[in-house]
Amino acid sequence: MFRTLVILLAACLFATGLQAAPKAELWQRWDQADAAATQTIDHARWDTLLQRYLVTSDDGVNRFAYGRVSDADRAELDAYIESLAQLPILDFRREQQMAYWINLYNALTVQEILRFYPLDSIRDISSGLFSSGPWKKELVEVDGEALTLDDIEHRILRPIWRDPRIHYAVNCASIGCPNLQPQAFTAANTEALLERGAREFVNHPRGARVVDGDLEVSSIYAWFEEDFGGNDAGVIAHLRQYADAELQAALAGIERIDDDDYDWSINTIQ
Repeated sequence: MFRTLVILLAACLFATGLQAAPKAELWQRWDQADAAATQTIDHARWDTLLQRYLVTSDDGVNRFAYGRVSDADRAELDAYIESLAQLPILDFRREQQMAYWINLYNALTVQEILRFYPLDSIRDISSGLFSSGPWKKELVEVDGEALTLDDIEHRILRPIWRDPRIHYAVNCASIGCPNLQPQAFTAANTEALLERGAREFVNHPRGARVVDGDLEVSSIYAWFEEDFGGNDAGVIAHLRQYADAELQAALAGIERIDDDDYDWSINTIQ
């Protein structure tokens, strides 16, 4: 019981910015794939829902029209998630697996928001005593294992692929989060979507901005610094990799990060 309380308290402290984010710790059973597999995964249902309810706003933040989702489309979302849960995902190629886990994470997040909507922030959802946010809740069962959002992100996606762009792919239904992409990830488009997500976020003020000579960044780069080089220099090098001409010029001579912040407001639109 005491250990459970400690874990839940840690989750709460992370969500409020008082404790470091979860480390990438591999769940070994998911680290296998069939390199010779030829089957693909159908994400058409998720793609349709994104096209129907995701709105690209003028301020560069993609928002989801949670309040407009019909009962029929809620059922479609549930059916899509169930279809993914029934797949023998370890029998697929790595490329199929990565798209699968990203889409499953994002679909589960939208499903969880819809269960509690309207709400001001995803942190208004509780995973239990002392918890803030749904990340520790067991939301789906895959291959006989109950999984949480934290499992998918920190025990599967991050440690298996070791790609910092994963942070631009998984969405936590918040304004401060990198955009939920307007189409489903697939084995064919994952690389392009990861690149697009990185460029969109890095070049948006909520990703990085230089104000009076000070570099201010998203708290994502502080929480997951280890994924972006392990220090300020690594994060800045990552930003320069994706910065457009305007940001490149602003970053000239910048050697440290002065501040970070994050907007947990729900990424909704009426």
